[in-house]
Amino acid sequence: MSAPVFLPPTSYEYVTVHRVQGTTAVEATDVLAAEEPLEIRVGFGPAGQRQHRTLSITMRTPGHDFELAAGFLFTEGIISSRQELQGLVYCPDVEKEEERENVVRAELAPSALPDLPRLERHFYTSSSCGVCGKTSIEAVHAAACPVLPTTGPQVAASVIHLLPERQRQAQELFEQTGGLHAAALFSPEGELLLLREDVGRHNALDKVIGAALLQGLLPLHNTVLLVSGRASFELVQKAAVAGIPVLAAVGAPSSLAVQAAHNFGMTVCGFVRQNRFNVYSHAWRIAGSVPA
Repeated sequence: MSAPVFLPPTSYEYVTVHRVQGTTAVEATDVLAAEEPLEIRVGFGPAGQRQHRTLSITMRTPGHDFELAAGFLFTEGIISSRQELQGLVYCPDVEKEEERENVVRAELAPSALPDLPRLERHFYTSSSCGVCGKTSIEAVHAAACPVLPTTGPQVAASVIHLLPERQRQAQELFEQTGGLHAAALFSPEGELLLLREDVGRHNALDKVIGAALLQGLLPLHNTVLLVSGRASFELVQKAAVAGIPVLAAVGAPSSLAVQAAHNFGMTVCGFVRQNRFNVYSHAWRIAGSVPA
């Protein structure tokens, strides 16, 4: 795997600002991360009887939209493999031409049998909180995730310390705007494999998982995931669905995230910065993290 960089012009916008320093103001140009809605539609059923439904509307940073849609479908349990996804296109039957690149249609294979009640539970996801689309707390707790393998990989604590700087160096869009989250996938030795950016943490992770799905790389049992910001339950759940055994976060994990990680068999590290971090679950995967 490699970490390709793709920054479409729609990923950022130039704006005029008044920059104030002390009591002096000057007019200047600033760069902002773009945030636009993406509607994900799904087509399913046998030939001649296809149905199309709107599944989700998420606020995202444009770019890698097909990966985002594929990752969302997989982590939400709509599909369980690459083979169930027949194709991804920008929807042509959109009234306003300028909105066509904000509507993606995923065509499922005729043999795929999606859970219709789940399709009828229309998601709405904000850029800041992926879990807002859940219809109930019970649905969140009931999210089915496989228990991760109890073997390997083991990751050196020294590798975990290196990840934030390696992630930041690869965040070209963040360097321009200062306003994006990132999800980065590494090898156990610290090699950067995939990185995606977005205004939403959950979107960035869905893009990474979607890229891996489309490349036929799942499950990701021999990888380490680093996310910017905090580690929420939903990030743990999505990582577990993709088979990621180690999740590291620059910020703190939530209590529900740690509880879920214990149940899924996932190692969660938090506050990964300034040459320190805490291990909240399954510390055996981090070499040197268990006191003698």
